[in-house]
Amino acid sequence: KQFFLSFTMQVWINKYSPKKLSDVRGQNTALERLKNYVLSYKKGTKPLLIYGPQGVGKTSSIHALANEMNYELIEVNASDVRNAEGINSILGAAINQRSLFADKKLILVDEVDGLAGREDRGGVAAICALLSKSIFPIVLTANDPYKKNLASLRKKCELQEYGGLIYTSILSNLKKICEIENIKVEDETLTSLARSVGGDMRAAINDLQSLSYDGTLTKKDLDLAYSRDRSEKIITALVRVFKSLNADIAIDAFDDVEEDLDKIFLWIEENIPKEYTKTKDLAEAFSNLALADVFKGRIRRWQYYRFYVYCYNLLSVGIALSKDEKYPGFTSYKQSTRILKIWMSNQKNAKKKDISHKIAVKTHSSTRTVMLTTLVYIREIFKKNKQEADKMAEFLDLSPEEIAWLRG
Repeated sequence: KQFFLSFTMQVWINKYSPKKLSDVRGQNTALERLKNYVLSYKKGTKPLLIYGPQGVGKTSSIHALANEMNYELIEVNASDVRNAEGINSILGAAINQRSLFADKKLILVDEVDGLAGREDRGGVAAICALLSKSIFPIVLTANDPYKKNLASLRKKCELQEYGGLIYTSILSNLKKICEIENIKVEDETLTSLARSVGGDMRAAINDLQSLSYDGTLTKKDLDLAYSRDRSEKIITALVRVFKSLNADIAIDAFDDVEEDLDKIFLWIEENIPKEYTKTKDLAEAFSNLALADVFKGRIRRWQYYRFYVYCYNLLSVGIALSKDEKYPGFTSYKQSTRILKIWMSNQKNAKKKDISHKIAVKTHSSTRTVMLTTLVYIREIFKKNKQEADKMAEFLDLSPEEIAWLRG
């Protein structure tokens, strides 16, 4: 079975998208609230804003609910339609006009946090004005609903979080797909893939399809993926530290992180002020960070590696218990500025962005996600399999220069 034939016929994230709510994994509480909101909706009810990391089932659960309950789904991606005119033209009529194709109607405003950038021209205000007028249930989605520009929208909505998926939920889905697609893979390799995606089901399925283009998935294939997944693992670790008051949860947060201790220091130093805002919490957190740095210095001077235990305990439990209570809401953790500058310079490659955008359109992903997760595998195919590369180039409508870049 050839990857590209499968790729061109149907992208797996679409092929295996949930068709009913029971197909959505790992979000039972959120799904129950979503279902109750839609079924009990009355005009004037606050819309439901569901939020969480990418790939955890936000959009797919709404599609599944609409499909299962015979709702006509009216969908608008706020990242694509940012201005007031665009919002009003699509949603204005939809919120009051009865469906011609189904018994009921459900309105989805996807990626609403995409309205909070410079290109927003009244989109947030337009949505706020329409929300209370709808005779149909409206569900909005966001990765980060706590952006400053979304404050007015947030007040008009009920919020429901979708948490990151545990790896076993992802693993069971990957096993099902491998059976259907006849993919040869060892359980250990598939488990490693499920663990590596940081709770992102969409990334796991995309990786599985990309890596198994020849009908097999090996540990060697995953070794390349691990280098890409380092930043995802460190962010998962930071969530366990910053969002917990339980020492047992925080203590092993960095066990699966492959970054060296110096880089972990930089990540924590950069993000303490993003998470903690109280003076006392900041002082306690930076005090623990400083003490960990003292032990790190002693390791280098004295070669006494037992001090690594103290370092990691201070960076995990020490930072986690620096606060008296958990801070609510979503925090977007960032790399240290020094590392970020290197990363930003790499994004200046225009061809890389153009190619990623073409792939993103075909795979219903964001350009950034493709650049960070998929493009490296596409390049491997172009370098090693000319026949499949030619088919892919035609499918993606790549220019000769873009093909040359992928093969370079």
